[in-house]
Amino acid sequence: MQKFIVALIIGLLSGQMTHAQKSDSNIFGDVKAEGEHLPFVNVYLKGTHYGTMTDNSGHFMLINLPEGMHTLVASLMGFRPVEKEVVIEKGKTIEMNFVLKEQVMSLDDIVITGTKTFKRKTESPVVVNVMEGRKLEMLQAGTLSEGLAFQPGLRMETDCQTCNYTQLRMNGLGGAYSQILINSRPVFSPLTGLYGLEQIPANMIERIEVVRGGGSALYGAGAVGGTVNVITKVPDANSFSVSANQAIINGDASDFQLNADAGVLADRKNAGLTLFASHRKREAYDHNEDNFSELPELSNNSFGFTSFLLPAPNHKLELSFSSMEEYRYGGEQDITPAYQAEQSEERTHRVLMGGLDYSFAFNSNQSSFAAFVAGQRTDRDHYTGIKPDLGTPEYDEFLELPPYGTTDNQTYMGGVQMNHLLPDFLGGKNNLTFGVEYNYDMVDDEIKTYKYILDQTIRNFGSYLQSDWAVNRKFTILTGLRADKHNMVDNMILSPRVSLLYKHNGWQVRSGWSTGFRAPQAFDSDMHIAFAGGGIQRVELADDLKEETSQSWTASLNLDQPQEAYIWGFTLEGFYTTLYDAFVLEEAGVDELGNAILEKRNGDNATVQGVTLELRGNYNRLWQLETGYTIQSSRNETAVNWSENIEGTKDFLRTPEQYGYYTFTYNPQWGIKAALSGVYTGSMLVPHYGLSGDAGTPDVDQLAKSDSFLETNIKMSYALDWRDVGVGLEFFGGVQNIFNQYQDDFDSGKNRDSNYIYGPSRPRTVFFGVKLFSL
Repeated sequence: MQKFIVALIIGLLSGQMTHAQKSDSNIFGDVKAEGEHLPFVNVYLKGTHYGTMTDNSGHFMLINLPEGMHTLVASLMGFRPVEKEVVIEKGKTIEMNFVLKEQVMSLDDIVITGTKTFKRKTESPVVVNVMEGRKLEMLQAGTLSEGLAFQPGLRMETDCQTCNYTQLRMNGLGGAYSQILINSRPVFSPLTGLYGLEQIPANMIERIEVVRGGGSALYGAGAVGGTVNVITKVPDANSFSVSANQAIINGDASDFQLNADAGVLADRKNAGLTLFASHRKREAYDHNEDNFSELPELSNNSFGFTSFLLPAPNHKLELSFSSMEEYRYGGEQDITPAYQAEQSEERTHRVLMGGLDYSFAFNSNQSSFAAFVAGQRTDRDHYTGIKPDLGTPEYDEFLELPPYGTTDNQTYMGGVQMNHLLPDFLGGKNNLTFGVEYNYDMVDDEIKTYKYILDQTIRNFGSYLQSDWAVNRKFTILTGLRADKHNMVDNMILSPRVSLLYKHNGWQVRSGWSTGFRAPQAFDSDMHIAFAGGGIQRVELADDLKEETSQSWTASLNLDQPQEAYIWGFTLEGFYTTLYDAFVLEEAGVDELGNAILEKRNGDNATVQGVTLELRGNYNRLWQLETGYTIQSSRNETAVNWSENIEGTKDFLRTPEQYGYYTFTYNPQWGIKAALSGVYTGSMLVPHYGLSGDAGTPDVDQLAKSDSFLETNIKMSYALDWRDVGVGLEFFGGVQNIFNQYQDDFDSGKNRDSNYIYGPSRPRTVFFGVKLFSL
């Protein structure tokens, strides 16, 4: 470790000196595919920051390269990367040419989420699923929340009939067990998780990396269900696109989206900037014609950028920023202001989010150092209320002080990470990773009318150490330890992890074990105020609430078989998680104003277990099929009394035992695309709070068993090739939820139970649009 620290200091002091040295060692050449030169291909020395791109004629040149044995890589999205060994000698110029072959499936992408270091998917001891931004567009997924539905083991869920907040469930666990990262940073706060997944437009996303299970604990021990890492676009060429999309929801409500993005790259390829902007305007939709919406009115505007600068060889600076402003209103329609409605929710969010990363490599590229800062700020004005009946004493009091509220949420973090490669470690290679980080989150939420105040400040100092030991070409052992000191937990918590990978003849066998914890704090859904029983319903934390801990086991089998004309593969993964002192919500009477209270308490242990099967195939680059299906169970050891009026249940609520998805795409020639996709949601137990004597709700509380749903979607597109002017024009259209598989037993009227909602997020929706893009 002392040698490593000395090497780090020398690298810091000599970074610019190294930049000044000139070896006069150069490499030039070209890159082709099927006899045609390819522009904008990345050509770089592996493990260094020496790199460039081919020009418009498909040629490249690298100058003043470091001497010695190196690997030269040529890569371009949609093609298989090619690596060539090269010996660079001082004062010599070498010619090296490449021929790339089109890649039919993304089987061996470079990923970072599994180990916090860049690795190929096939070499990662943790299963990492990747969804590229272009796949989101092909499936007509306009936001992050819509795209995550097409990932194995994941399920997006809408949890409020009035405001439509969403949460992501992974491996049978709720949204609070998952961690959302933006460019590898956990800037999604517990409050941001309520609506943030729907506020991130798809056109800012380069790819999404998903790690299911606790194997992602280095990002935070609270990621028991898994981690989703959203990687935003970084330019690799000068480009632009503008698209407009008009949708009609069940023949009634309009949903319009306008997206634009542009990439700008410096001539020397050492700096770049991607800009994005998005606008969305959706009308409210009333499904059961009671004049109360099932889909709220939305108005969203967002913009931002991602940029990079290579100030010196082996040095990289990245800066990202985004601004999102959203207005949403749900409840009784055509009534303004909100407090004049019989029942409504109104939200205005203003979200700023950004991050700065600096990294460099040294010690002959066997060591690297990275530092980062990131943060977000959310200002929210909101209203949640039911207007009392006219003529009652509560009516006048309500009009004098309607239940408006304000929220201030700030999240800041910073940290450093160091990596050091031991190239000869007991006959193999070992990549050591060490890092420390500090996370701060503050939320101040208040509604004076309800005497509701949430004043929560979270401070967590974390450190982690990881060993990624490739024992040989077939066997890898990944071990890690994370230590967290959380201000709401008395003692420091240690979270170890172990993952194993064995490869043989295309087969990959993985297994893993990890631990984690969740602090006794309010998470996303705990901050949501619902309507139930003719009033509001909110969550309070028990006075003696303590941390929940977990232990997770995973095992998987993976095989991909490429042939000349086709490729197919599968992944079979099993998971088993035990939650100790599991958090539960139980009804605990009413407050002084008569509003229902759900208390968050520690229950007994709980177990979540299941299996996920993934299948994939591609034939001759014409069609591609991907599908995932999960069978699981989630149960508490003892019954949870979610209602004081009926018997409790051991089963997790709102958690189907079976769910899955499929995507089928067809691309017979350039410019013609078709996509068929579907999301299956099995039957689940859904709590349904009633109000005696109200026609729009049940008379008593019920535990309903929902129907199962298969949401089927289709999209077709045709593009005009105007290559002579450098642009293309695409026309597209289709139908989402073709067979109108949508909940048909919503409550009605102002006393409805707003949390009684399940199944697909929208009814049948017809859409059409146009896109202008650079070629």
